[in-house]
Amino acid sequence: MTEYRDYKYQIFTDATSDLSDELLDGLPHLEVIPMTLEIGGREYIYGLQGDISVEEFYRLQRAGNFASTSQINPSVFTDYFEPYLKQGKDVLYLCFSSGLSGTLQSAQISMKELREKYPERIIICVDTLCASVGEALLVREALKRQSEGMGISELFRWVANHRLQVCHWFTVDTFDHLKHGGRVSAVSAAVGTVLQIKPLIHVDESGALKVVEKPRGRKKAISSQLARMEQGWQPEISKSVVVGHGDSPEAAGMLMGEIALKFPEAEIYTADIGPIIGAHTGPGMLALIYMGNNR
Repeated sequence: MTEYRDYKYQIFTDATSDLSDELLDGLPHLEVIPMTLEIGGREYIYGLQGDISVEEFYRLQRAGNFASTSQINPSVFTDYFEPYLKQGKDVLYLCFSSGLSGTLQSAQISMKELREKYPERIIICVDTLCASVGEALLVREALKRQSEGMGISELFRWVANHRLQVCHWFTVDTFDHLKHGGRVSAVSAAVGTVLQIKPLIHVDESGALKVVEKPRGRKKAISSQLARMEQGWQPEISKSVVVGHGDSPEAAGMLMGEIALKFPEAEIYTADIGPIIGAHTGPGMLALIYMGNNR
C-alpha cells in the first residue's frame, strides 16, 4: 500500500513516467500530472484521471493511426502545485527530459509566478533527462529516499547527481512511427523493415533518443539489451530493474526471464510504455532500465 505520512514536501512527476502500481507500492504519495495527445482525429488526456487507456491507445495505433503529443500548459502545473503550497508544503517536480519535450519550460513559467506568490516556499523543478520507465525508475528512487527522511534540498542534489546513471535501452518493433516522427528516413525504415532490424535506442546524456545498434530480430535485440546491462549495471546504487513494453507482454516476459537468470539479485518490475513515448515508438517497444555507468 502507498504510504500517506505527512511529509514537508510533495513530489510531482508527469504522465510520461509510465509508473505502474507495482513501482509505487509502499512509497509516499506521488502526484502525477496528466498529459494530452491526439490520435485518430481526437484529443485525449493520459494519466490517472485521463480518458484513454494504454490498451486503447495501442489498438488505435495498430489500426493505422499516428499520434502526436503536447507539452503541459503552465496553468495545469499551477493547478497541481498551488494546493500544496497553500497547505505550507514545498514542491519538487521531476520533469520529462528537456531533450524530448518543452514541458520543462512550461513548468518553469508556472514556478516563477508561484515563487513570487509564495516566497516562503521551496519550489524546485528537476530536468530528469529521462523518459518513460526510465523516468519511472528515477522517481521511484526519489520516493524511497523521501520515505527514509531525506529533505527536499538533499533529494534535489541526489536526483541531479544520479539522473545520468539511469540507463535506458529500448528496442522498437516497427519503423512506422519513428519514420512518421522524422527520427529515421523513409529509406532507412524500408530497409530496416525488410531486414527485420529491431533498432536499439537509448536516451543519451542530453536526454534525447539515439539509435546505437541495429540487431536483426527480437531475440538478438534482447541479447543486445542484456549485454548492455551486463556491462554497466551497478546494483550498489539500486537493485531495481524495470522492463517496459508497448502492448507486448510476451516479449516483456521473455526479457524478464532472461534478467532473472543472468542477474539473480535484480528486483524486476514491469510497466506499460504509455502514449507519450509510444506515440513516437509504436506498439511492440521493449525497454530495459537500470542504474549503471553506461548511459
